Amino acid sequence: MNRSNAAVAHDLQWQAVCQVQDLVADSGVVAWFDGAQVALFYLPGQEQAVYAIDNRDPRSGANIIGRGLVGSVAGELVVAAPLYKQHFCLRDGRCLEDDAQRLRVWPVRVRGEQVELGLH
Repeated sequence: MNRSNAAVAHDLQWQAVCQVQDLVADSGVVAWFDGAQVALFYLPGQEQAVYAIDNRDPRSGANIIGRGLVGSVAGELVVAAPLYKQHFCLRDGRCLEDDAQRLRVWPVRVRGEQVELGLH
């Protein structure tokens, strides 16, 4: 988490969703959080190692984003949706191919061995 997010993070309620050991490097796993399926992507070696994004693909309606392939497009870390291959930015959830599609993102942090998501 960078300094610009520090003030926002202070106002959040954090809840553990899994252990770091439950994550798979360079891949996604799915957790249930606050009534939604959240895809957690673990990218060791990146400035931000864990990203949390909606698991529901807005185009197909299927809960499959956590099975998508992680990569980089034009310098943005993305996940490619498994069915229609649209690319979603892990940082902010926007679709690179279609401005009308967007995934919800959650504040996420690693605290000790816990992966925590933030609620406003």
